Amino acid sequence: MQLLHSQIFGTGKPLLILHGFLGMSDNWKTLGNQYSENGFEVHLLDQRNHGKSFQSNEFNYDLLIEDLKYYMTHHNIEKAIILGHSMGGKTAMQFACTYPEKVEKLLIADIAPKYYPPHHQPIINALNKINVSELSSRTKADEQLSKYIKDFGTRQFLLKNLYWKEKGKLDFRFNLDVLTDKMEEVGENISTTASYAGPTLFLRGDKSEYIAIDDYPLIKQHFPNAIIEVVEKAGHWLHAENPKQFYELSYNFMIS
Repeated sequence: MQLLHSQIFGTGKPLLILHGFLGMSDNWKTLGNQYSENGFEVHLLDQRNHGKSFQSNEFNYDLLIEDLKYYMTHHNIEKAIILGHSMGGKTAMQFACTYPEKVEKLLIADIAPKYYPPHHQPIINALNKINVSELSSRTKADEQLSKYIKDFGTRQFLLKNLYWKEKGKLDFRFNLDVLTDKMEEVGENISTTASYAGPTLFLRGDKSEYIAIDDYPLIKQHFPNAIIEVVEKAGHWLHAENPKQFYELSYNFMIS
């Protein structure tokens, strides 16, 4: 197996943080630093086909949880607090249900244990329309993206994935070909019989539609000890839109 790339800082209880679809570990650097300054050994992970982690033609949650298990074994982490956002939340849920003995506490950011129909198609289509060979600056990349994606915040989120592949030539870190092909996998649900009885916190953005009130019974079915809290004035990227409240709710849960 190949080892996931990570950024590790701080000392204390291990806290593993998993980003969402088309994201990467850098998305959590600010909050990760805060956690590390307050008693946690923070591991910001890049999941396969994202960030600086390895690229693979295979991509599904069964593989993502094995990647995580291998990572913990490699770093001699017997048990950890796992925090996952969106796709990373799905990985975290399935991991906790499959390997409950390795999870001290579980935090899920704005995703429910249900099937989501493919809904990233406009973003994927936009990324596939970009002529990567012409990306000589971040400004030019934004100009190309803005033809297809009007929302500034979404464009900035995607542009964080750019890196200098060679002098004068930018490229995206995520494996666009595979993620385009395997997009259906991102919305897949955890098993209907899966459950994790440990301490669990679900955080949802009050402006987000990813977790609805109707999903609460399903959350409790899979995670009987789950607490569900709302992050105010925040959509799906709740940790970036209201980091102060996100930090307070997550930190208080982790130390309780």
